[in-house]
Amino acid sequence: MNSYAVFLRGINVGGINIKMADLKNALKSRPFSGVVTLLASGNVVLASELDPAGVKKEFEACLRETFGYDAWVVVLTAGRVAALVDACPYPADDASTHTYLTLASDEEVLSELLEAGRALDGAELTRLGPEALAWLAPAGGTLDSPFSKLSSKAKYKAATTTRNLRTMIKVRDAVAGI
Repeated sequence: MNSYAVFLRGINVGGINIKMADLKNALKSRPFSGVVTLLASGNVVLASELDPAGVKKEFEACLRETFGYDAWVVVLTAGRVAALVDACPYPADDASTHTYLTLASDEEVLSELLEAGRALDGAELTRLGPEALAWLAPAGGTLDSPFSKLSSKAKYKAATTTRNLRTMIKVRDAVAGI
């Protein structure tokens, strides 16, 4: 049995509202165990005999069939979540900036996003691995930051999702307990 973190893209925003209890209930019919939902932003930890691609396929199918929307998730093993948190060079808590990790299910899309982000004035980005990059945003101005605006473009929607480092630490700790 493998432990995974699953990061949902775009729920509880833009009219797609899913209660975590409903999500957990829907996942009971899939080849997952130990399902725990974290926060209302679409973070799930679970165990499965499937490989990461299989977890992604089953999870997205469940969301589409149960909740009726084009669903995309990023699936990481417990070890990868821990490694990404450890590799992040930015602080989890800082009075002037917030640290975010953009996670991707497609390495090429993440590479394209990274290159486009490096062209932005003042963007501070660090590639953490093939599936993640870390970046800083000013406290109180995340959504207005140039990289946030870039990463929210439709062309990145199916392959990426973003979490703050504090959330990633909570997910790391939760998936370690599965």
